[in-house]
Amino acid sequence: MSALGMDVNWGLIVSGLTAVFVVSRVVKYQNAVKATQGLPGLPVLFQNLDLPGLDPIPSLCEIHLEYNVLPGFMWNWPLGEGLGMHWRLRLSFYKRFNADAVVLRPFLKGKPEIYTNNVDIARQVAVGGHKTSYWKPHEASLGILFWGMNLLAADKDVWRKHRRILGEAFNAKLYDLVLEKSMDLYDQMVSGEGWDKLERVELDVVQRVTFKFALLLIALCGFGFNEATWVAGPATEDQSMSLAEAIRIATEDNMLHVFLPKWVYLLPIKRLRHSAFAVKQLRKFMREQVQRRKMDDLGDRSAFSLLVKASQDGNGKFALDDNEVIGNIFVLLFAGHESTAHTIAGTLAYICLDHDLQDAIYDQIIAVLGKDRRPSSVEELYKMSKILESLMEALRLHPAGHILIREAYEDTVLTVPNPVGEEGTYTVPVAKGTRVNVDMIGMQYNPRYFDEPEEFRPSRWEGISPDSEQVTAFSVGARACIGRKFAIIELLSFLTLLLRDWRVEPKLNQGETKEQWKARVIKGKLVMTLGIQDIPVVLYRRA
Repeated sequence: MSALGMDVNWGLIVSGLTAVFVVSRVVKYQNAVKATQGLPGLPVLFQNLDLPGLDPIPSLCEIHLEYNVLPGFMWNWPLGEGLGMHWRLRLSFYKRFNADAVVLRPFLKGKPEIYTNNVDIARQVAVGGHKTSYWKPHEASLGILFWGMNLLAADKDVWRKHRRILGEAFNAKLYDLVLEKSMDLYDQMVSGEGWDKLERVELDVVQRVTFKFALLLIALCGFGFNEATWVAGPATEDQSMSLAEAIRIATEDNMLHVFLPKWVYLLPIKRLRHSAFAVKQLRKFMREQVQRRKMDDLGDRSAFSLLVKASQDGNGKFALDDNEVIGNIFVLLFAGHESTAHTIAGTLAYICLDHDLQDAIYDQIIAVLGKDRRPSSVEELYKMSKILESLMEALRLHPAGHILIREAYEDTVLTVPNPVGEEGTYTVPVAKGTRVNVDMIGMQYNPRYFDEPEEFRPSRWEGISPDSEQVTAFSVGARACIGRKFAIIELLSFLTLLLRDWRVEPKLNQGETKEQWKARVIKGKLVMTLGIQDIPVVLYRRA
């Protein structure tokens, strides 16, 4: 009995509330269908790239497995993992619907999301500025905004300001420096690792050297630390942690710091406290470097110095504040080192399985440079067309920037191409608030652009410049990666010298074939960018 003398039928109340909730979800779903009518779609429980539909962030997953502190809600029926969906289903998702644009309509929570693997649709939504009805939602940029506003996160006038200043910093002087330092660093690596005394080198994880190479090149070309060497890398100001270690932890745990509240780092968990210390040290280090460059003309050609100078020269509305300088350096250089290191590893993984290709690459290097000479210029380096084609193909199969997220800020339309084999297009309405996710992985595996897209075939890129808009692994249009040429020069330099000195073979397990090695090893790995799993290889010195 209640206080008023009336029985409370809790079963009826719960049933009524459940009915109201179900009806509200049905109405929500019907509205999502109306907002994206004309496109094939799939019902899902949650918005795919938002909690709880998002899959485990690697750093969070490690904490969960070790301490069991996270609930097991990281799923999204019927797709499974959210963030990793477009890698896992890269060959089947769009094929299932025979379409280049598919909408996911959440039933319980979230907004409808259109996924597309089409270049023309990407150009409609991702070029930025006043030309589209789409913007980059703030929550989609949280991971890259942690260090400050930057080119990747910016939109419209803010993007134009950042693009103008960074365009001045990424110039011919910087590219010449990248070539020079890449060559020097390779020689240091061979000596520092003791390879100059060996005829055979086993690498259980080739990324162990490619990550170190990429990080040190950032120290040399990004910060102008000419004292940095293979055996003695730079450290933070108080020498409490190496810069390489701080960068590694900060990039690996970047999303951890985005999603976890600050009080979590006060818990007696060594893993979390070490991560917080690394971020604190790196942020302090970056601020000190900005001030140092503002006060003194260091006379170097590093990207950091060029960026600070360009920002100071761009007075008023075209100047960047310290946080913006740091944000851009982190995204373009620190996050960039991860994609460069994985691309070198991925290129070697595919090349080592093809002796004919590797011999053709070696013959071309010898024809251009001989057995001892270095490339004298960026133009001469670009003559290594077979390496260039191979790394472009590796980038296609594992595009670092794996997804671009946009949201319609007004009611608009999309022009969608008909299925492969059918000419023409059709128009679909897109309601305000609808997400359009440009699937950069799906784009590289789209049979509209690439025959047998799952195959490694460098010949696809014969005669195509890495600056061409056909190379969409660096994004599309004006939003394409501004660090593209920096990365290409670094990749080409390392691979040219390595493949001239060494023949690369897969490191096989006992009784394992090359095909089995390929199936076991060559898999995608999502951290801040899309990379590749640990690659084990063996190097044999060439006669």
